[in-house]
Amino acid sequence: MSLEKSPKRVIYTFNLIVKTADIDELSHVNNNVYLKWANLAATKHWETLSNAKINEQYVWVALRHEIDYVKPAFLKDVITVKTWVGETGGVKSTRYVEIYNKTQLLAKTKTVWVLLDAKTRRPKRISEDILNILKKS
Repeated sequence: MSLEKSPKRVIYTFNLIVKTADIDELSHVNNNVYLKWANLAATKHWETLSNAKINEQYVWVALRHEIDYVKPAFLKDVITVKTWVGETGGVKSTRYVEIYNKTQLLAKTKTVWVLLDAKTRRPKRISEDILNILKKS
């Protein structure tokens, strides 16, 4: 796991290895697994940014996922997952994920997340404290 800085954003990166359970009847990674990896990226990155106090107050839920599948991944491939936060405002924040095998792009996702009050589960306007956290990412 690492945070990679670029001129426009900080990219959170981690690696994983394709497991047997990830493979479908076509002998490559099932499309649903890419979504699982995108959600894992969001969770892992948020965990590096937030803390227990914030997590008691807020939760994120996905509103929309877009996935472009570029190339297949196969059993035992070493996968690199990169994620960063994009446009954020109101109750919504956009997160981008790119999934690679070595330097080859396999898939890219764009997810719109909605911030909820952890107790009421109602949408919560993204406050300055959360904006400041996301700006670091």
